Amino acid sequence: MEKAYKEIAPRLAGLRDALGLSVDQMAARLGVEPEKVAAYESGAVEIPVSYLFTVAQECGIDLTVLVSGGEAHLRQYSLVRQGEGLSVERRKDYDYKSLAYRFTGRRMEPFLIRVPPKAPEQVNTATHAGQEFIYMLEGRLEITLAGRPEVLEPGDSLYFNSETPHGLRALGESDALFLDVIL
Repeated sequence: MEKAYKEIAPRLAGLRDALGLSVDQMAARLGVEPEKVAAYESGAVEIPVSYLFTVAQECGIDLTVLVSGGEAHLRQYSLVRQGEGLSVERRKDYDYKSLAYRFTGRRMEPFLIRVPPKAPEQVNTATHAGQEFIYMLEGRLEITLAGRPEVLEPGDSLYFNSETPHGLRALGESDALFLDVIL
């Protein structure tokens, strides 16, 4: 199976070209280094969903377009049944399912995310524009915010500024499952 980020990379490059931007100009617009833009567009490295979300926001397109190549088309409501959702299989350490990928003009991005247990040194941190809301469903999740760990259990919720460096890992033997809404 082809890695999803290999399919997403040409859409990123095509979007940048359609906007008439150089790699340096896109990097400046997104607030990242030009090397990151080039690497993500090359298809050689995994693309963080936070990066895709920022590109979608900054360029005024639906995240669905970048992830699937298809257009969101529903305007009144979008129903996603249990076990469905658009898989964003672009990282080996997290399983993302977009829960509103069919709805056009979204003001938030809701995801169902499954995170496996891992050692603290294996946790990658991310930052991106916006705010985030996490609601725990199963397992135990350690989220490190600006170097400070917080442990979430089922029923717990967390709202934070997504520009705060954050990293996730499940604790114990089981995966952590949670709803993550990015605004």
